[in-house]
Amino acid sequence: MNGLTLIQRAKGHWLLWSLTLVIALFLVYLAVACAGVVHDASQQQVNPADAIVVFGAAQYYGRPSPVYRARLDHAFDLFQRGIAPVVITTGGSGADVKFNEGGVGHDYLMHRGIPEQNLIAETQGSDTAESAARIAVIMRTNHMGTCTAVSDEYHVFRIRKLLEHEGMKVYVAPRSDSRPRSQWQRMTAVCREALSYIAWRFAP
Repeated sequence: MNGLTLIQRAKGHWLLWSLTLVIALFLVYLAVACAGVVHDASQQQVNPADAIVVFGAAQYYGRPSPVYRARLDHAFDLFQRGIAPVVITTGGSGADVKFNEGGVGHDYLMHRGIPEQNLIAETQGSDTAESAARIAVIMRTNHMGTCTAVSDEYHVFRIRKLLEHEGMKVYVAPRSDSRPRSQWQRMTAVCREALSYIAWRFAP
């Protein structure tokens, strides 16, 4: 066996070990993220805050979908309990040129009895990360530093990370009974949220 062959084999072994290490580190990071998703899903942190932030979901012709309505109703209950003096609703319009999620949520809560001066609508965010960035701008503009994030149980971990990245102090209060029913669906949802967080975390 000549020296060139030995060098080639050594390089092959090095590449294999490097790949194995990268995969192992990724799996560890994924497991930690999944644990974070599951942990935050079980939290209901009803501490006083500057604002309650409701992350949008689908709306249909100006009416919130059942999922979005459940989030808004939970935010309404928190507001009634005095958790925060302001509710911020979020979400852009997508393909709907007439209505947007933030505006629909704003109007729904106003019709439920929250005064308009206690409501702010973020209406441009196209996804969770963009909405979080825009919420942070709104909060800084209004001299707010703490918020209670309302969404589905497996969604609030990523929301918390995104808003903390923007410098906010974040509590999470997911709407109850928002986890998928089957074990397989739950595992899929947890992994999806964890992978979405990792993709954002390591995006260039």
